[in-house]
This record gives sequence, structure tokens and C-alpha cells, in this order.
Amino acid sequence: MPALMGQMMQMPLLISSLIRHAARHAADTEIVSKRVEGDMHRTTWGEVELRSRQLAQAFARLGCEAGDRIGTLAWNGYRHVEIYYGSSGSQLVCHTINPRLFPEQIVWIANDAEDKVLCFDLTFLPLVEKIAVQLTTVKHFVLMTDRAHMPASTAIPSLLCYEDLVAAEDGRYTWPTFDENTASSICYTSGTTGNPKGAVYSHRSSVLHAYGAALPDAMDCSASDVVLPVVPMFHVNAWGLPYSAALVGCKLVFPGPHLDGKSVYELFESEKVTFSAGVPTVWLGLLTHMKNNKLKFSTFKRTVIGGSACPPAMMKAFQEEHGVEVIHAWGMTELSPLGTLSKLKAKHKDLPHEAQQRLLEKQGRVIYGIDMAIIDDDGKSLPWDGQAAGNLVVRGSWVIDRYFGKPESPLVTVDGEPGWFPTGDVATIDADGFMQITDRSKDVIKSGGEWISSIDLENIAMAHPAVHEAAAIAAKHPKWDERPLLVVMRKPGQNVTREELLAFFEGRIAKWQIPDDVVFVDEIPHTATGKIQKLKLREQFKNHVLPSA
Repeated sequence: MPALMGQMMQMPLLISSLIRHAARHAADTEIVSKRVEGDMHRTTWGEVELRSRQLAQAFARLGCEAGDRIGTLAWNGYRHVEIYYGSSGSQLVCHTINPRLFPEQIVWIANDAEDKVLCFDLTFLPLVEKIAVQLTTVKHFVLMTDRAHMPASTAIPSLLCYEDLVAAEDGRYTWPTFDENTASSICYTSGTTGNPKGAVYSHRSSVLHAYGAALPDAMDCSASDVVLPVVPMFHVNAWGLPYSAALVGCKLVFPGPHLDGKSVYELFESEKVTFSAGVPTVWLGLLTHMKNNKLKFSTFKRTVIGGSACPPAMMKAFQEEHGVEVIHAWGMTELSPLGTLSKLKAKHKDLPHEAQQRLLEKQGRVIYGIDMAIIDDDGKSLPWDGQAAGNLVVRGSWVIDRYFGKPESPLVTVDGEPGWFPTGDVATIDADGFMQITDRSKDVIKSGGEWISSIDLENIAMAHPAVHEAAAIAAKHPKWDERPLLVVMRKPGQNVTREELLAFFEGRIAKWQIPDDVVFVDEIPHTATGKIQKLKLREQFKNHVLPSA
């Protein structure tokens, strides 16, 4: 006897449904952008949806067909949102490219994705002029500005004006209906080893991710929020915020290229921002600016910090000095990107403050749509006791099963069950499901067969009042194979000696885990997505001789 089927409407999960929802139920809700041109621009969800439809018409007029890729080199702003929806909604594929990468990497990524159109902000006109001839598949270059700001001359042949393209269309366009598993967008990994790899998201995965991200135990987004994504829209789709914001119909505020502490703070205050998300490096600049100028927030209530581990000292500064809830998060490009966020359960509400804080400093619990496990090198599950550390693997509705253009699958088998994605992270998971990254598998320090977490060392160093930023790396040792070397950038005007800093570790970590040496630098290198470049530091100090050696 056949199973009884549900008698429900068949409505595919499409990205266009998000912008249609926002335009219908939050039409007059503002989207505010600090533009590259220097001014503030105000629009609404209703206007952005109309212009997205006009843009879809414009792409069709340029000869774009289903599946064609639309590349972007752009900051956070309303035009970038219009490209998000105008491309994906019309069955094209939105491909955000990180403009902070080396030009050679940008060329490689655009050619690998076979972008047909490249849309870019005025900031990146000199960059695109230099590389345009190398972009072999790009047929149309679109400068994301109005006619008044178009260059008098340019090395790019037939350069198109974004506002002219939009204005030429009438917007009488109906969002098409198609398979929800169709590709919606592509994001490339940062490529710290080898060439970057493309993660191709579907409409289904993106909409489900938007739902999951907005949940109370995740980013807790609602229509009453004013959201400012500090995380760039070229960094894993701004962690899905342009989609979650449409889903709940909240006000969006975009900083454009203005990410210094002063500019971010002024935008927070003038637009009454309640929620933001970003990587630790941006928050360092904001907190420093506020401390130097004795400033406070008037509306800002919570932030998601991810991309790399949030130092406990930063979390403490936000929470105790400014009353801002810090939601520690972990994810990857391959996870769209959200995997875990740190929110307490009801059972934890009566714990002492210090115990609660220790939980919140972990990367947190999975949200529905993601599952995880820690395994040994033989693919066997390890216990969730908060002590056993193993290779972190995940699976879920918004996790990739292969990379763009690569037929081989990276998935592994856990306890005989196939279909788990290996993250490259080493982690523990406690009995309540709180996951804590102890290191990247390539960054863990292996001393005499014992593992030392570089993250733990960095968090302790960052708690010292004279330390601006710190990185712990492995240095060669004749007896122990590897020992920790601490690389430190002091705060301006502050001084701390090697001996004082090493003494600061005593009582905070096991004695054998204390770094063997400290080197002070003027700057610590970062990747294009704000992560510390451990690879570059290891190369820089590969011949460093430890005192104990």
C-alpha cells in the first residue's frame, strides 16, 4: 500500500522568495549605505526588490543565461544586495570575489568560475583595469556607480555604468520558478594552501541557512533589529545576513569601505544599530577607538564574532565595559558558513558567572541543520566529555559535498557511516554539546608527542594589558620536536618584556605548555579574511633558535 502523501503546496525554497517577502511585508524598512562615493544613501526593501528585478532584466539584455556566473568585487552596500538577488533570483549564479586577495588570485578565481559579467565598486577600478585583459571569460565589465562618477577614460573597453543599466529597464519582471537545488552562488575558500576552491551553494541550502541563522539560539534576528554587517559581503555572503535580514524584514546598515573604529562607531550611533557581526580584527579597532575617546554604545546590544577565535579579553571588554552580548561562532566557507554558536541552555542559567563565561568562550552548539562529531585518525568517534580532542567533522543541509569543478569528494566515513565533511579543525565537545576549537590541525603544536593549543596560548597573551595581538606557532626543538614560540604585537605606547610576558602565563596554564620564547613584531600578518597568517609566521621564524634548544 503506497504511503499517504501530504497535501501541501509545492513552493520551492528560492532566494527570490526572501526579497519578495521583504518587499511585501517590510516595504518601507530602510537599507542605509555609506557609499564609496562618500555620501550616505537611503533606500528601502521595496525599492531594492524593484531594482533587483530591473537588474535581472539588464543581465538578460547582456545575454546572460541560466547558470551564468555574475562576479562582484564590491563592499557592503545596497547595490551589492541588488546583485545578490537580481542574479540568483533570475537563475544566474552570484560569485562574490574577495578584493583583498592578490591580483593573481583574483584572476585565477574569476577564470576558474568562468564569470561572464564582473560588477565592481569605484574603489577597485584601478585593480580591474590592470587585470581585465587576463579575465578570459568576462564579456561585460560593470562599474557600480552612477553616470556622474564614471571615469572620463579607462583602459577597460566598453565599460558599463550600473545605474544606466538599471534605469534602462522597467522592472516588469516576474521572478522565475525552478528547482530549489539549482546553484545560487559561489564562494571561494581563502586558499592558504594551494589554489582557492569554490563552494557552490544552492537556493535550498541558502534559504535554510537564512532560517537557521535567524533562530534565537543563533543570531536571534527579528524585525525590531537594526543590523550592520561588518563582515564583508565577499566573505561567505556576509555570513548569510543579507538573506536573514530579508527573511525577518529588518533594517540593514552598510559601512561600505569605512571599517575603521571611528567610522564604525559613528554609524552604530547615528543609525541606532542593535546587532552586528564580524571578525576579531575589526572589533579590536572599534574597542581601541572607544577606549581612547571614552565612548559608550547607546543601542548596540549583541554581536556575533567568528572567523577566528574571539579572545576572552575581547569578550570581557564588550560584555563588562559596554553591556554587549558576544555570541561566539564557528563556521567555514564550506558550511555557508554557520556551524555552531555559543548560547546557554536553561540548565546553565543558575551557574556561577565564571562557569557561564567558560561555556560562552567555546565555539558553541550546532543549530538545527548541522550535525558534528570528533574522530580519531581511524574514523572512530571520540567521547563528548570536554576532554578528548579529535578531528572535527560535520554534515548538514548547508554543507558542501564536493568543490566546484572537482569530481572527487572530500567526505569521510565516521563509525562506518559515510558522508561527513572533514573541517581540518581539532576540537573537543562536552556533554552538553558545546564544541571548542583547540586548533587547526596544521597549527597545533606537538611537543614530545603531546598537543599544545595555540589558541589557548594566544588567549592568555591577549589578556595582558600591553598586548594588542598575539600568535603562537611551533618552533623546532632538538629534544621535543616542537615547542611554542609566541609572536607579539604590543599596544601603542605600551611596553612588556619577554620575561614579564612569560611570567604572565604562570598559573594560567600547565607549566610545560608555557611558550619557550617571545618575539616582538611591529605587525602580525593577516589573510584577506582577517585571520592570522600562521603559515607566513612559521616561514618567517623557521630558523628561530629557542633558548631551551
